[in-house]
Amino acid sequence: MKFGFIMEFICCLLVLISVINVQCCDFDLVSREDWHADPPTDVEKMSNPVPFVIIHHSFMPPACYSAEDCEKSMKKMQEMHQITNGWNDVGYSFAVGGDGRAYEGRGWFNVGAHAPTYNNKSIGICIIGDWRTELPPPQQLSTVLKLINFGVRKGYIAKDYTLHGHRQVRNGTECPGNALLEEISTWEHFSPEAEMYFPPPPK
Repeated sequence: MKFGFIMEFICCLLVLISVINVQCCDFDLVSREDWHADPPTDVEKMSNPVPFVIIHHSFMPPACYSAEDCEKSMKKMQEMHQITNGWNDVGYSFAVGGDGRAYEGRGWFNVGAHAPTYNNKSIGICIIGDWRTELPPPQQLSTVLKLINFGVRKGYIAKDYTLHGHRQVRNGTECPGNALLEEISTWEHFSPEAEMYFPPPPK
């Protein structure tokens, strides 16, 4: 009797786990631990849900198409942002590789370093590669949309969020590239109107 109850409980638990996976994990999200991220030097918390999503391209490192190469790209970006730029961590909330996986950067709850004046009210998503003249592969774009939709479902991103490309909110950058900007301009929630950031004059 007791054995039967235990088996029934295990079966119900497995069904519940499978339902949860279907509802919340329709894409692969690679944790910081799994891509071997170095720890941040500091963390600033952010209030959710955020009203903006900002799309970037990495330019360098170039596009990656395997898990191994995309994990290396994440390490390169973190090294550049932390060591070269002197930032607390990799600047983006998430990055998406050509392998179709999303990689956790600063995540849903921490202020990023990807778009001045928007850092504390946006999720910054970097699409790894140089997308000035060509588009990322379909699986890469699909994962970006799934990641955003997941954030909305979980209440991390506002349901009426506004989508911008990086150059719309930061002066003097090509990011996310002409081809990619044209693509995301067709996505739901994209707005051509944005508050442009102008750096203060040098002292």
